[in-house]
Amino acid sequence: MIEGAFSLEETKDLREYCRDKSLKVVFTNGCFDILHVGHVTYLEEARALGDVLIVGMNTDTSVKTNKGPDRPINTDSDRAKVLGSLRAVDAVVLFDDKTPMALIEALQPDIHVKGGDYEAEALPEYPVVTAYGGEVQILSFVTGHSTSNLIQKINTL
Repeated sequence: MIEGAFSLEETKDLREYCRDKSLKVVFTNGCFDILHVGHVTYLEEARALGDVLIVGMNTDTSVKTNKGPDRPINTDSDRAKVLGSLRAVDAVVLFDDKTPMALIEALQPDIHVKGGDYEAEALPEYPVVTAYGGEVQILSFVTGHSTSNLIQKINTL
């Protein structure tokens, strides 16, 4: 078990608890490799849409698949601990797949959130979320703040 992360079963239990209490669950996902102000702003905006924010976080293997062999910079255990310590985040659950589809199908959050660099209808998870009656929301994009930008800046020092 990774410190700071919930197991899938614990996350499902949290989701059921929220259903029983009529709490709105917001879900988002990402690598969150080097946490920066863009991430924090995004997560705060996501959390403001509901009562509980669950974050699906890519495992190290999944990050390598999506971002390349030099990523992640931080391990999934470090990323989960840092991410889980944020006030806006109620639960972090890791996933090993390229996309969070299976996790979304299992949890069926009320709202699935992505950043402003995406279009809702173009997301592979869009049909899954809308099929069970969920909503997909695109949040604003914090320009100039990305992990890739930070890595480039560090590499030029």
